[in-house]
Amino acid sequence: MKKNIVLFILFIFPIVAYLFFATGVNSFMFLPTVTPNIPDLKHWQSLNGEQITLDNKITILGFTGDNIIYNKGNYFNLNQKIYNKNREFKDFQFVMIAPIGTQGQVNEILKGLSDITDVAKWYFVFAPTSEIQDYYNTLKLKGKLDSHFGTPNVYIIDKKRNLRGRKDKDQYKEGYDTSSPSDLYNEMTDDVKIILAEYRLALKRNNSKRKI
Repeated sequence: MKKNIVLFILFIFPIVAYLFFATGVNSFMFLPTVTPNIPDLKHWQSLNGEQITLDNKITILGFTGDNIIYNKGNYFNLNQKIYNKNREFKDFQFVMIAPIGTQGQVNEILKGLSDITDVAKWYFVFAPTSEIQDYYNTLKLKGKLDSHFGTPNVYIIDKKRNLRGRKDKDQYKEGYDTSSPSDLYNEMTDDVKIILAEYRLALKRNNSKRKI
């Protein structure tokens, strides 16, 4: 019994306290699943010809549309408010789904980002617009893609490919608006902290069990 109390104080309580004090806007201690088990991306390739997977990664997933340069400010907002603060987390990645033919625009965006950050965890994968629409439909979201097959919203995907968000009776949130710095700074920052803390807690629990 005493050993369990000590383990709680050493490993679990600090995480709970962190969540309580660090999340100023969101009162959730757990981020609900909006859509479970979304499909993986293994059949689409990145700029370097890599196949990117969502499995066992915490992913910020986005849909660029074909007007990437027009919306370039959104990527810099996202980079500043979310990416730079969390890119050191081992299993954290950004994956943007872009229409085939936008590779030049993506290179321009990555060049600009690389001037201010390490873009090693920024991935863009390319697909036909029909496949992008079909994939988006599998997410079963209330929001829709625009006429360019994109959206300013990005989504939090956990390691089991569950799309996470807020499902409180007073607040439903499936995505985060990259055109709104306040949305990224407040709601998304809070929710990413919760997801990362959830996995840190699981890791600490596993490590403590090995020591017993």
